[in-house]
Amino acid sequence: MAIIHHTTLSPTKLELLADWLPLRPWYRGTEKTAPLAKAGGFRLDDPEGEVGVEFMVVTDSSGSGSDTESNAEPVAYLVPLTYRGAPLEGAEAGLIGTLEHGVLGRRWVYDGAHDPVMVEQLLALLAGRVTAQAQSESDTPDPTVEVRSEGSGAPAGLTGPGTVTDAAGHTEVVVGPAGLDAPTLTLALNRVLRPGPAPSDGLLAQVLAGWSAPDGSGRRGAFAYLRP
Repeated sequence: MAIIHHTTLSPTKLELLADWLPLRPWYRGTEKTAPLAKAGGFRLDDPEGEVGVEFMVVTDSSGSGSDTESNAEPVAYLVPLTYRGAPLEGAEAGLIGTLEHGVLGRRWVYDGAHDPVMVEQLLALLAGRVTAQAQSESDTPDPTVEVRSEGSGAPAGLTGPGTVTDAAGHTEVVVGPAGLDAPTLTLALNRVLRPGPAPSDGLLAQVLAGWSAPDGSGRRGAFAYLRP
């Protein structure tokens, strides 16, 4: 069970992400430092209790990069984060930065697509073996997070990450059965969030959750999905 500490962070998560997000190939904004606001998300527990795992949604008020200012709309981004008490060997490409936690001290913050704890717990969520947790409360399930099985559903026993590839609107992570010479699957994270589920054709499972638009209205869509 993750314990949520309501304490100081220096820099804050949004301050870390403000410089990191504009460097991503899926960033749609127009600023070198993104003007971000927290808009929702959920957490997953690390069975070992060592790594914090948070699926954070942020909105960027610099717009979608439209040619005209009147057409620019805030964009919602999914940023899965992991928090560690020491650097993760081999995950340098996924390091977002470090922060000082008022209770836990220095924390190394990673893009979760590069962290095996996040990937394996998300796979467990897709397979129905774990429950999503509230973003800001300890030991509190989040019943609004839905896992939707498609076709044969997500198999158990998958592990990762393998190759991590950023595309225009999502990140693909290669995953596969641990220790077996079997075909791999693709775990996709929707970085640019849009309302509605992912098209079900060819999918094994998807995770749907909600976030808030800047005007306060609710949105809901696919955060991640698994496909062959």
